[in-house]
Amino acid sequence: MSGTLLKGRPASLHILDYGLFRVHANGRIIGICGYLITTDAGERVLVDSGFPAKYVRDAAAASAEDRLGEFGEVLALTADNLPDVQLALCGVLPDQINLMIQTHTHIDHIGGLADFAQAPMVIAAAERALPRPLYWSAVQPLEWPQREYVVLDGDRQIGPGLEVLLAPGHAPGQLAVMLDLPETGPVLLTSDAISRPAEIDEAFATASDPTTAIASADRLLALADRRGAFVVYGHCPRQWPNLRKAPEAYR
Repeated sequence: MSGTLLKGRPASLHILDYGLFRVHANGRIIGICGYLITTDAGERVLVDSGFPAKYVRDAAAASAEDRLGEFGEVLALTADNLPDVQLALCGVLPDQINLMIQTHTHIDHIGGLADFAQAPMVIAAAERALPRPLYWSAVQPLEWPQREYVVLDGDRQIGPGLEVLLAPGHAPGQLAVMLDLPETGPVLLTSDAISRPAEIDEAFATASDPTTAIASADRLLALADRRGAFVVYGHCPRQWPNLRKAPEAYR
């Protein structure tokens, strides 16, 4: 699939609340988020889909199955934090999603990897080339679902005022998103390319490839500075409580 994927310009950005997680190593409590971008042509783009739904049904059993307790603990995750309910807050049904962007394939971003099957999925080539999605540590239970993938080898303008940026380091095919909103102006969604500003001072010590992660972060922040963009970090404990959440929106 070549050319732009969308006809309209971004008109609104909803931040979707997929729950809370605590990291054992430092006690940090992080929000798990996704995004809904709506264009002025009525197109709807879903960015990431949170934890697998089994964590809503029984978080303790799911954590034991995935050995996630080695890393942290799901603190708050109910049916209200699943994508379909978060989208409903925005007045959107699952079958109205026109495009998905998978920023990377860690466990807290791919719960809906096989869902929204009508929507092509934008994903980095390095991520899609993995034998299985990353999921968590050595636990990789998911297969790649049969669906339409739009595979990126670099940055791509997918519509007017909407660009997907390749930002590897945290994950081999980590993606970020830059969009221009009519009132807010440019917004950079770093996803886990920069989970929080302190990660820069820590030289991305926990990234799979710290050197590459540093270079990606430098590039993203330089771009944000040139564009005067509002930066939304992937998992920033200080920023998360102050962000507008669905049904509120940035316009």
